[in-house]
Amino acid sequence: MKTSCFKEYTGDMGVSVCIYPPIDWNGLRFLPLEPERSMFYAIKNKQLNQKKYEQLYKENVLSKLDPQKIYNMFRDNVLLCWEEPIFDKNYNIINEGDGFCHRHIISKWIWENLNIEIKEWRKENEIIKKDTNTISLF
Repeated sequence: MKTSCFKEYTGDMGVSVCIYPPIDWNGLRFLPLEPERSMFYAIKNKQLNQKKYEQLYKENVLSKLDPQKIYNMFRDNVLLCWEEPIFDKNYNIINEGDGFCHRHIISKWIWENLNIEIKEWRKENEIIKKDTNTISLF
């Protein structure tokens, strides 16, 4: 399992976990991980701070789900929403400012409950799968 945003992710294993995926989105969508509309609009309108949003997301959304089942279900997928990640000089995600997103709350929840680190997807980290049955001609 990894996380990313629609703008960055280029693969075909994405799962939308946001209220409004792109209009042309044809991939999977998992509504139980979507934030409540009231929370979404409250943080966008600066009526909620990040700490309160995280608390409400955990209480109202994640508390209804089993982290092991979610991880098992999406272990080969990339959870997607809109916020672009912000990285520090060591390419660690910074969850403050414009990079704050509920997919990072999901990652933290998986870590806290299963001790499994969920990283942000990066194209350069993807392994190119080679056909092991191909015979070299040279």
